[in-house]
Amino acid sequence: MSSASLQPPADAQPPVRHPDAPAPGEPLGAHYEHCFGCGPGQSHGLHLEARAGDGVSLTAEFTVQPAHQGAPGLAHGGVLATALDETLGSLNWLLRTIAVTGRLETDFVAPVPVGTVLHLQAEVTAVAGRKIYSRATGRIGGPEGPVAVRAEALFVEVKVDHFTEHGREQEIRAAMSDPDQIRRSRAFEVNP
Repeated sequence: MSSASLQPPADAQPPVRHPDAPAPGEPLGAHYEHCFGCGPGQSHGLHLEARAGDGVSLTAEFTVQPAHQGAPGLAHGGVLATALDETLGSLNWLLRTIAVTGRLETDFVAPVPVGTVLHLQAEVTAVAGRKIYSRATGRIGGPEGPVAVRAEALFVEVKVDHFTEHGREQEIRAAMSDPDQIRRSRAFEVNP
């Protein structure tokens, strides 16, 4: 059962997919080269790969590597929470909204062994002003496999200044100078 802060208010609206969002089935790609969740530039990162779904939903996968262990042979709970946060944050690209995680509640249902491919499904459930409500489920063995983790989240829309004022200057400069406008804007799309 989620906390009251994750329940959309009565006047919340259904999410609306942005007309320029990637088509269902299209890969979303990394939002930032050095992101721990999805960036290819992180040697021990999750390398999570997400694909747009119908409406404001997506699917994603990541393989639990030895560097992701907590207990011997099992994924660290923080790594699993990161995978859920990355998946949920990627939904904002379908809204074309810059937002950060405001609250994340995670349920750990079953252990996830090293070597497992975690199949994640996520959707935005409602939008109320700057607040975006969403949920995700992670399954073992395939999209219909047993549930291992699930989460509900609240993201809050922010302006790009949130990142440029608080991020480390050299990374901000590098991201802002990228000649690819889409990569430049995606670098600032999720997580505080």
